[in-house]
Amino acid sequence: MPSETRFVPALGRVLIAVIFLLSGFGKLTAPGATMGYIASAGLPLPVVGLIIAIVVELGGGILLVLGYQTRLVALILALFSVAAALSFHNNFADQGQMINFLKNLAMAGGLLQIVAFGAGSLSLDARRGGAGA
Repeated sequence: MPSETRFVPALGRVLIAVIFLLSGFGKLTAPGATMGYIASAGLPLPVVGLIIAIVVELGGGILLVLGYQTRLVALILALFSVAAALSFHNNFADQGQMINFLKNLAMAGGLLQIVAFGAGSLSLDARRGGAGA
């Protein structure tokens, strides 16, 4: 990859990770609101859902930024994004919900690009010669 473009995959990973990091941090700091939202969507076990969401969003966001186990992490985040879209943004009569649904699908699409092409040269995967590079 030409030197001027080697930063692009790293920048892409960071830009996608930001939404997961902020969302995970928000859930960590306001667990009651998150559990209420999970329960209002009719999903069972809000506490378990909260824990899963925090681990996936914060853990996945950090690993994505670092470029560690990148393809696997991106796949998990893509599946999480689609599941969140289907579970929480399925009222298509509400334009805001439709936009959030499509945003989640777009994030999943970007993450699948990472699954397909890896983390790039500026990643822990590349440093250790891993398959995620």
